[in-house]
Amino acid sequence: MINPKNATALRPVGTLLREWRQRRRMSQLDFATEAEISTRHLSFVETGRAQPSREMLMRLSELLDVPLRERNELLVAAGFAPVFAARSLDDPALQAARRAVDLVLKGHEPYPALAVDRHWNLVAANRMVGLLMSSASPELLQPPINVLRLTLHPQGIAPIIANAAQWREHLFARLRRQIEVSADAVLNDLLKELTTYPSAAPPKRSDVTAHGSDVIVPLSLTTPHGTLNFISTTTVFGTPIDVTLAELAIEAFFPADQATADILRQMAS
Repeated sequence: MINPKNATALRPVGTLLREWRQRRRMSQLDFATEAEISTRHLSFVETGRAQPSREMLMRLSELLDVPLRERNELLVAAGFAPVFAARSLDDPALQAARRAVDLVLKGHEPYPALAVDRHWNLVAANRMVGLLMSSASPELLQPPINVLRLTLHPQGIAPIIANAAQWREHLFARLRRQIEVSADAVLNDLLKELTTYPSAAPPKRSDVTAHGSDVIVPLSLTTPHGTLNFISTTTVFGTPIDVTLAELAIEAFFPADQATADILRQMAS
């Protein structure tokens, strides 16, 4: 749950709202029109001359697509109690959601799949992920395991990624987009750390084509069993009202060719 003392120590609610509006690249006029309030009133709210009601704050944060955790911070900054709980996945209230995650991960075998939180820390994984992570340094496999750090660190999985430069740029693009949407300082620090890791030479056009297609960025791993080529999907919970569920994502990897599918089936057996 949000710590009210820490949240209110940040900035006034009007300042926070203005930053979220600017982050979404909306003018006061555009945002006021969409929110069905006057530009004058919105200006008063942003400058602190008017205090938004709880209902207005909920509506404005919804229109701005503010993440649930940050909506709680807005509420606390305005003097209201947080609305969205942030339970552990082990909480009885989230048992159904936890079972759903485990079912998806287990059902995806013999292909790898994992669940991560908002900071890319590993929450759960099927056994195929463990097989693919076995080449990483034991230090990187100590909880909490950060999946991006594990993937790009020179002592992690990076040495076996055949298209390392291409996959690195793909992950950086995703992380930058996530930072833009969430304004998360922890993610920003993570990006700075990851950019200090040595990078491989950019792939030649022929190498890119060999590792995948022109429409999806593949992940190509060189393993003792052979080269594994993957495409990936990201799944999130629909309409969550819990912070933990809202921040949870399942990354599922599918074989990009028949040879990869055959090797994975052999590995699983």
